[in-house]
Amino acid sequence: MSDLPIGYWLKHLDRLIENDFDRTLASESLGRRHWQVLHSLYEEPGTLADLDRRLAAFLDDSEVSTAPAVEDLRRRGWLEGLVALDLTDAGRRAHDDLFGKVRASRERISRGISSEEYRAAVSVLERMSANLEAGPDAD
Repeated sequence: MSDLPIGYWLKHLDRLIENDFDRTLASESLGRRHWQVLHSLYEEPGTLADLDRRLAAFLDDSEVSTAPAVEDLRRRGWLEGLVALDLTDAGRRAHDDLFGKVRASRERISRGISSEEYRAAVSVLERMSANLEAGPDAD
């Protein structure tokens, strides 16, 4: 077992996931954020504020909003609406076409990992997050 701390593995894995998604979506000149916006609106239309809230865990100081991805998808004709955003028919077709590639990427990530191991890993990460969100004085 590695002596490296969990923070190392979280950052390393996130970078690898980002790079894999970029390679997966490169043929369409899309990145991970584009896919997240497209998929989020596929599941439920919403505003830019809704998207930023839904995808907040993926945003940081260098990328504070999903607005650039939204505008790029709008230029492609995949989104409609100025405030309330939804996919156009072309956007739904694009989502469906990309979903197989994204599914294959997700399968690569979890290759050799049982569904029980995957759920256990997610559970541990959720509890670690809750511990830190509770603050330093929580029991």
